[in-house]
Amino acid sequence: MRAPKSRFRSAKLAALCIFIVHCKQGLPDAPTESTVSESPSPLPPESRARMVFSSRCASCHGSEGRGDGVAAAGLQPRPRNFADPAWHDRANDAYLRRVIVEGGAAVGRSALMPPAPDLRGQPLVLDALVQQVRVMMHAAPAQTH
Repeated sequence: MRAPKSRFRSAKLAALCIFIVHCKQGLPDAPTESTVSESPSPLPPESRARMVFSSRCASCHGSEGRGDGVAAAGLQPRPRNFADPAWHDRANDAYLRRVIVEGGAAVGRSALMPPAPDLRGQPLVLDALVQQVRVMMHAAPAQTH
């Protein structure tokens, strides 16, 4: 018979797997860096970066970047809180670009942070995404009720 703690851990893992599979259904695979380049778009890079954050990052990092997205509860370690000024002091822009493009494992962090290699071919969007993360440090504190 399993201990209750072990069953709870298994339930959390199963819920996370279901969430990931559910989110992945119906979505096309992310383009590879060889299939996407900095192509003309009617949207400015900042708008495209916001779309990337909303579609790829917010489920874990939260819409305001506080590490409180819907998938964050089942993740260990928890996703980075981009509102933390101490973290911004330690992480330079080159580091952020590398984490975004190559994933967390590439910099010795969690492998649960997936890579986005297609953004390597979109440097303006990548730079705008880094700046979006930087601005999150100055966001108003989350409201508590």
